[in-house]
Amino acid sequence: MEKKNYTEVVIDGKIYKLGGYESEDYIHQVATYLNNKITELKALDGYRHLPTAQKSLMLDLNTADDYFKARRSVEKLEKDLSDKDKELYEAKHELVSLQVKQEESAKQISSLKEEISDYQKQIVDLEARLSQTENDRNRSGGKNYRR
Repeated sequence: MEKKNYTEVVIDGKIYKLGGYESEDYIHQVATYLNNKITELKALDGYRHLPTAQKSLMLDLNTADDYFKARRSVEKLEKDLSDKDKELYEAKHELVSLQVKQEESAKQISSLKEEISDYQKQIVDLEARLSQTENDRNRSGGKNYRR
């Protein structure tokens, strides 16, 4: 179990010795928050004239209000983070899909290049055969022998 920390803090002009498992710095931050909240409330016109119990209630309500606003903010940030995670997942999925399509296209291009090469070889072969046929005709005097 962690060691309990004790520290003295000043809240609303009074010294308190507080203890907790959090660091002394954290305990001082909490005390500073309360002092700031009390200072805010004291700046309100009617606050000074309220009975002590109502002043305490006002401090409690304002602190609870800050808590709920912070909690709402955290929930919104968590939702935004979740939405961004979804967008990132979808973008990664789309990227993978596009990479697969790109690979398929590259294979198809390669296949078509091979096909073009084969056709070019056939053209060269056919041109050579045509040239040979023309040469053979020219040697024979271009005569067609018919019966």
